[in-house]
Amino acid sequence: MGVLEFITSIVAMVLGAVTIWILILRKGRRIERAQPDGHYDMSELSGMAESMQERIGVLESILDAEVPDWRQQNDSGTE
Repeated sequence: MGVLEFITSIVAMVLGAVTIWILILRKGRRIERAQPDGHYDMSELSGMAESMQERIGVLESILDAEVPDWRQQNDSGTE
């Protein structure tokens, strides 16, 4: 029974080490994304613009459902 316990403990330690290693790698990648150097290529900017456009559309549809005349109220406030 000693060999089975030894193998089980080795497997548990290896799985624990692999899990910690994966978490550390993910954290490092997350930090890189959170602190960009300000340089984007056109495909990234295009993707960001499309995402923002979709979000704005969703927000406008929510406002249309909740406050039907929000567009007129906003237009009269800016003029």
